[in-house]
This record gives sequence, C-alpha cells and structure tokens, in this order.
Amino acid sequence: MKVTQEMVQNLRQDYKAAELSENDIVKNPIAQFEKWFSDAVNAEIFEPNIMTLATADKSGRPNARIVLLKGFDENGFNFYTNYLSQKGKEIKKNPLACLVFFWGELERQVRIEGKIEKLDKETSEQYFNSRPLGSQIGAIASPQSQVIANREVLENKVDELTKQYEGKTIQKPAHWGGYIVKPTVIEFWQGRSNRLHDRIRYTFVNGSWKIERLAP
Repeated sequence: MKVTQEMVQNLRQDYKAAELSENDIVKNPIAQFEKWFSDAVNAEIFEPNIMTLATADKSGRPNARIVLLKGFDENGFNFYTNYLSQKGKEIKKNPLACLVFFWGELERQVRIEGKIEKLDKETSEQYFNSRPLGSQIGAIASPQSQVIANREVLENKVDELTKQYEGKTIQKPAHWGGYIVKPTVIEFWQGRSNRLHDRIRYTFVNGSWKIERLAP
C-alpha cells in the first residue's frame, strides 16, 4: 500500500481511556510516576521502561534516542550506556536533558527535564554484574556510535571476547556506566477527547514541587 500525504494527515485517534485531575494526583511527582509506571507494568505494555532521551551538544543542536530506564527514586532516573558514545560526549559538554515516556495503550505520556550526572562507580559495577554475559561482552565489544566497516567486525570481536572470558568474571569497562537524570520539571499527560488533553506539570522551586495545569 502506498502511503500518501492525505493518508498521513488523516491519521488520528480520539483518546477516551481516562482523565487526570488535580484532585487525584499525588503531591510528590516521583510517587505519581511510580503509580503510572506500575499501571504500565500491570497493563503488560511491551518494555514500559522504554524512554526517549533527548540531549544537545555544546552548540545546542538537539539529538534523541531510545534508552531503557533502569531505576528511579527520589534522586532521579537512571540509565546505562557507553560514556564514549555520542550521547556520552553530548552529556559531558551539556549536562541538561529531557526524558519522555509514552504508554500508548494507556494514552499517557510523561516528560522529565533535568540535569544529568554520572552514577557512582559502585552502582554501575553492581548493575553491570547483574547483566547477562552476552550484554557484558557486548558493552566491551561495541565502540558505540563509531563507524565500523561491517557487522562482521563486531561479531568477530564478540567471538574473540567470548573465548577470552570463558569461565572468568568480566569486570565493568571504564568507558561504560550509569547516569542519573535529576529532575527539575516533570509533566504528566493524559490523552482526552477532541485533543483537550490533561497536562499537569510539577516544577521544583525553592525546595518543593509546584503543581500547575497546562493548556493542551
């Protein structure tokens, strides 16, 4: 089937699953996120921890990609990656970022703004040690974001490392580890009919969270 401009323009869905009221939300946005994340898990959404991570380089040029949330608490939202990757280089130059979660089946979105910091070495090591062997080897084998000649280069490196580490404990490489996004703004979006969506924004001001409703 050929995709036409008219077909794209006419793609639309009316949202009627739920509503989001100031009377129903939790005053702490992390607790509110936990509530919604639990709903996404219970709804058996495919990988509910999928999130878009948006960063920008020193000049302000934006970039975005999908990463996986690997933990959250009052301090912020954690993910792991190669520090030498494109995102790692951007974070080093400009440590401000935005996360976006979209749970389509629940017609919900969460947007988080904040500052990124590296997790401590011990936390990164604990997570690395919990990963499957293949993922550990992959973290060492892949020069993430760099140009490689072909896939065989990567597969050959994996084969080489698999033999090298057979029966051995793999140590976390220095170039790989975790980051935490410390939130300053968290917005909860609930789809509503006729595009009159509910948007509740929490902003961290003077040591506490200010709650406001935004126009859709």
